[in-house]
Amino acid sequence: MTLRLFLVAGEPSGDRLGAALMAGIKALAQGPVSFHGIGGPLMQAEGLETLFAMEELSVMGLTEILANYRRLSRRVEETAATVVAWQPDALITIDIPEFSLRVAARVKAARPDLRTIHYVAPTVWAWRPGRAKKMAKSVDHVLALLPFEPPYMEAAGMSCDFVGHPVVTEAQASEDEIAAFQAKYLPNEGPVILVLPGSRRSEVERLMPVFGAALHDVLARHPDARIILPAAPAVAGLVAARIKDWPGQPIMLDPRGVAAETFVAEKRAAFATADVALAASGTVSLELAATDTPMVIAYKMSWLSQRLIGALLRVDTVTLVNLVTESRTIPEFLSKNCRPAPIAAALNQLMEDERARLDQLDAMALTMRRLGRGGEAPWLRAARAVLGQIKGA
Repeated sequence: MTLRLFLVAGEPSGDRLGAALMAGIKALAQGPVSFHGIGGPLMQAEGLETLFAMEELSVMGLTEILANYRRLSRRVEETAATVVAWQPDALITIDIPEFSLRVAARVKAARPDLRTIHYVAPTVWAWRPGRAKKMAKSVDHVLALLPFEPPYMEAAGMSCDFVGHPVVTEAQASEDEIAAFQAKYLPNEGPVILVLPGSRRSEVERLMPVFGAALHDVLARHPDARIILPAAPAVAGLVAARIKDWPGQPIMLDPRGVAAETFVAEKRAAFATADVALAASGTVSLELAATDTPMVIAYKMSWLSQRLIGALLRVDTVTLVNLVTESRTIPEFLSKNCRPAPIAAALNQLMEDERARLDQLDAMALTMRRLGRGGEAPWLRAARAVLGQIKGA
C-alpha cells in the first residue's frame, strides 16, 4: 500500500528540509511513498507534485504579510481544500507558521483524525508564547531543530522530538575549492570580511546602508581588508546596485548566469576563507558556526514590526549560537542598536583580539555538538519520527 504524504514548504530553507526528509522517508519506509503539496526544486526532485510555486509564500515580517494578506488567504483555503480532497496519511508543514499553521487548522477542522506534523518549532521561547497552545489545537507532533524546544511544545499539549539541525551535516569547502577561490578572488594578503545582508528584499534595503557605513570605519583601520559578499538569488540585482558606493571594492559572488553548483561551491569557499563575518540575524549564524567563522550579527525590522514584535520579545538575544550555548558570546546589534559605529567596533575587536575569536570558536564547537554533530543525520531522525507518528496514529 502506498504511503501518501502532503508537505508544505515556503522558503528555500524549508525546501532543503523537506527534500532531505523525503529522502529519509523513502529510505526507511517499507513500501512506495507518494508526495503531494507545496515545495521548491529540491522537493520536486525528490518526487513532490507541487500545487503552486513555493516562492508565492516567501514573505517575512508583519508589514510584508499584511501587504500580501488577501493573496495568502486564498492560497490557505486552496491548500487546505486540496489536502482534504487528496486524503493523505499525514500532513507535514515545514516552518512558515503564518501560512502553514493556518492550513493545518482548516485541515484539522475538516479531518480531526488526520495526523498533523510541524517541522521546525515556532520561536515561542522568544516571543508570543501563547502561539504554542493555539498551535496545539491543530498540530499533533513537532520536529524541533533546537535542543531546548521540546519542553515548550510538550507543555502546550503536543508531542515533540528534537531531531537535530541540518547544518551539522552540510558539506564544507574542500581544499581544492578554497585554493581555487583564493586564486580567483584573493591574490593579495589581508583579512577577509564576509558580508551577509539577508535573502529578502526588505532585509537588504534596511541593512545594506548600515553595513556599508560600518565597513567604511573598519577599512579606515584595516585598509588591506577584502570584502566578500555572496548574494542570494532573489536580491542579487539589488545587492549589486547597493555596493557600488561601498569602500574597498567589495567582491560580490553573483548567482545570476552561473551554474548553481558553481555558486554554491564558491559560497562554501568564501565561508571557509573569511576571517570574520558581518551577517543579518537568522540561521546563517549556524552556517558560520559550522565553518568556525567569527561573526557580528545585526538586524533591523520595519518600524511596525519593531513596535509590535520588539515589545513582546522574551529573550535578550536572538542569535542561535548564544541561545544554544546559553551564553552571549556573539555580539549582536538589533533594531535601534543596529548602527554603524558599534558594529564597526565589534568587527575591529574580532580582527584584533585573539581572545574574542577563541571565545567564539569555543561557543561554535559547543553549538555544533548540541545540535547533533557526530550523531545520526537529522533528516534520518526526522524521517524516523514521522513514520513513528503515522504508525502510532
